[in-house]
Amino acid sequence: MTRLLVSFLALSLLGIPARAHAEPQASPLVAGAPDPVRQITDLELQAKEAAITRDVTFAERTLADDYVAVTPLGQVVTRADTLEARKRSQVHYDSIHITDMKVRVYGNTAIVTARAEVKGNDLGEDFSGPYRFTRVWVRRNGRWQAVSYQATVTR
Repeated sequence: MTRLLVSFLALSLLGIPARAHAEPQASPLVAGAPDPVRQITDLELQAKEAAITRDVTFAERTLADDYVAVTPLGQVVTRADTLEARKRSQVHYDSIHITDMKVRVYGNTAIVTARAEVKGNDLGEDFSGPYRFTRVWVRRNGRWQAVSYQATVTR
């Protein structure tokens, strides 16, 4: 079970919103620039697809060098850990269903919270179930990068 939770978090860039809810938000930095909530929502949609298809390139592009995830058991997973796990393709998602997603933007930082109902396995061992997650995105040099992720198993 421990390995399963680590693998889940290491590969989990989840998210397709049932709806995104904007809280505090600064005006876009450039007139006519895309809405930051929409940008993050789109990234979460891409992240979900990348998790299902085990897309290493997406993780390489969107995870910050200092990215860190914390598993439900308190284990720390780095960017390097995440990329290696993706390259091994050991985790397979059948489905990821996201609900209760909220995107809050504070200048160059965005915080996403949501529920995820996941169906999948790690080397044949089932890790399906309900989770709640938080991801932090930071805009650096004009592009959004995930810097932190934490998931908790819920009932």
